[in-house]
This record gives sequence, structure tokens and C-alpha cells, in this order.
Amino acid sequence: MLPAPEPHRVFDWNNLEWFAKVWQPTDPPMIVVNPGSPCEAFLPSAPPHSAAWAQYGEQAPPRDQSMRLRTLRVGGPLHGPVAHGLACGALLCVNNGSFWNGIAWHGTGYPDERKRLNEWWGITTREQWQYYLRELLACEQHSSVWDFALGLRRTIARDFGGHVDVGYWRQAAANVIRARSEGSVVVGEDGVTKTEPRPASEVEAQIEGVQRLIGRITRYEARMRADGVLAGNQYVSSVDAWDLGRASKMARWGLGARLGTLKEAEAAVLQAGRAAALSYKSWQDFSAGYILGRCLHFDDEEFGDWYQNMVEAHRILMSDPGSPWLTIPFR
Repeated sequence: MLPAPEPHRVFDWNNLEWFAKVWQPTDPPMIVVNPGSPCEAFLPSAPPHSAAWAQYGEQAPPRDQSMRLRTLRVGGPLHGPVAHGLACGALLCVNNGSFWNGIAWHGTGYPDERKRLNEWWGITTREQWQYYLRELLACEQHSSVWDFALGLRRTIARDFGGHVDVGYWRQAAANVIRARSEGSVVVGEDGVTKTEPRPASEVEAQIEGVQRLIGRITRYEARMRADGVLAGNQYVSSVDAWDLGRASKMARWGLGARLGTLKEAEAAVLQAGRAAALSYKSWQDFSAGYILGRCLHFDDEEFGDWYQNMVEAHRILMSDPGSPWLTIPFR
């Protein structure tokens, strides 16, 4: 258990062989382990002692790469609002092998946390981290077209009750897009503004794209029903979970990269949990929204690792007795 993150102290890790390879006779002859603690120890490190590091490094078992739930029993919340917000990122935590309730985040070490944000998000500054965290918490880091298609289905289901025929959904989408393309008069603070009709070819291309998206959504949902992620009569209401789950993790990634503070991370995690409770009814609903968003973004209907890994993580979180999805009420 490492100390809580501080602005001017960071941590890194390496295997024992690394010490054996890099330590030079001119380097300090000792490594201090757990300095200032009751189990402080001074270990000889420079050659010829570095051979012992190599020996024990060869004997060390390989890192456990299996997907499982990892929980901090000390140093991480297990109940309450902060734990609820942390649990919104649990799919990613199970998939990545990290502690779902680790709020004082060091991750895989400061250099790797900086590298993660740069490679996946292009984030290298505090301002960029804050921008993406705000976008994720506002559920604005996914396609507005997804929101349009799913929102239209929610409206149809609410107005007519129950099941929504896919053909009717496709036609309704075409009708709405055509109606919006005809031009209109808008009265606002700056007076009357008239929008011109859009070219027919542009409108038809948009309709075709949305109808293809509806097909992708229904096929993913059919697979999720077959795999037990969705019940037989359920559908995904929104993909806000895709943003909120990543927001729960982005708060911690920024802390590990020292772009934010522990207080900021906790506030963001709380906000993610509150937003999730407003958008969904249960952990299962939340999970389905997250998986669909992730697959629409990455998977391209291959039903490969981007999908399979999340289904496995979902099953673990819905069945492990210690899972926060079974011990923390969603609302």
C-alpha cells in the first residue's frame, strides 16, 4: 500500500531483473526498502550483489494476467457515494487488472500513467485533462448521432409503449431527418433567422448512415441478449455509461499522472456516480450502455476483444460475491 499521491512525489515499478541489469558499481551500494516504516530494510544492490536480484527475478512467477475482480480491503472505500462512483469504472478496472476502489491512484507508475494519457487521449497538460474530464462527465465524448438514434427509440417506446419495431424505427429516423432538412424560421434573441433547406443528396446520405447505425445497434443488442448482458425484452437506453465509466477512470488517471489532485479526483468520481444514477436504473442497464458505446466506437461488429473482454468483465461483476455491483445499490 503506497502513500496517498502528492504533487512532488511519484512512484514507478520494475522487476528484479531490471535492477540487476542497470545498477552500476558507481551507483549507491544500497537500496532502502520501506524507508521510515517499521519494516525498513537496506539491501545491497551494486555488483556483485546484483546477481542475487537476477537470480530471484528468474524465480519469480509470471504476473497473473487473468481477468478478475481486485478489491482494496484497506485504503479504498467499499460503500457510500465515492465507492458508487468508483464502481462506475469497474468494467475497465476488471479488464485492466486494477483495483476497482483505488481512489488514491498510482496505477502502473507515474511514467506509464503519463504515457497512457498521451497515447490514448493526446493529454499532456493539466488543462487538457480537465477538458476531457468535463466532456466525459457531461456525456459529450461520444457521437451525437448515437444519441439521436437511441433517443428517438426511447421516444417511440414512451409514446406507444413497449417494443419498438426496427422497421418503424428506421422510417421514423428518415422522417425526422427529412423534416429537419427542409429549412425553418427560428426566433431568438438576435431576431428572426431563416435556415435554408439542405441538398437532397446530403439528406439521403445522412438517412442511410443513421439507418446503418440502427442496424448495428440492434445486432449488438441481439448478441448481448444471447450473452446474458441484456434480458430478453431489454434494449439499451443510452450510451452515457460509456462516457461516465471512462470519467470515473479519467479522474484517477489524471491523479496518477499528477495532472490533478486527490480532491479533484474524488469530486469527479462523485459526479460520475450521480449522473449514472440519473441515466440508468441498475448496474446491468449501466453495463449494457457502456458495452454498446465501447463497441460502436472500437469494435466495428467484429465481436472481438473489444466486445468479448467487456462481456467477461460484466459476468464477473454480476456474479462475484464481493463485486460492488452486488454490494452497492445503484440508486
